[in-house]
Amino acid sequence: MNQSRDLPELEFSTKIRVRYAETDQMGYCYYGNYASYFEVARVEALRNCNISYKSLEQSGILLPVKKFEITYHQPAKYDDLLTIHTRITQLEGVRIGFNYCTYNEDGVLLNEAHTLLVFIRASTQKPIPIPSDILENLIHKK
Repeated sequence: MNQSRDLPELEFSTKIRVRYAETDQMGYCYYGNYASYFEVARVEALRNCNISYKSLEQSGILLPVKKFEITYHQPAKYDDLLTIHTRITQLEGVRIGFNYCTYNEDGVLLNEAHTLLVFIRASTQKPIPIPSDILENLIHKK
């Protein structure tokens, strides 16, 4: 069953400031930092749906990233306040997908990205269907 069709508008915004240590020699935000920025945005998006990564892990459920894709349009620079718009785009089988758009303070689109994560049981390291309580929180966004 493809649960993606039943998704309500699940879009969230997170702000992150580029720190000096996150820049390269050109003063641009190092490209590898975006994976951690998107993790922050993803955790906060789920938190907005009453889903805590900490609680998931304590209950023996892990969410490793299966796929990460990004397209860069413009660089972020030191001290830029970034806004990451995160949208949950897929809830299907064992997978949850997220799209991200990162903007600077002037509203310029800096990049677009996608991650696909898989629900797994920590004890077996095997994929599991999306737990019903999580699915319920996402579909009905309590």
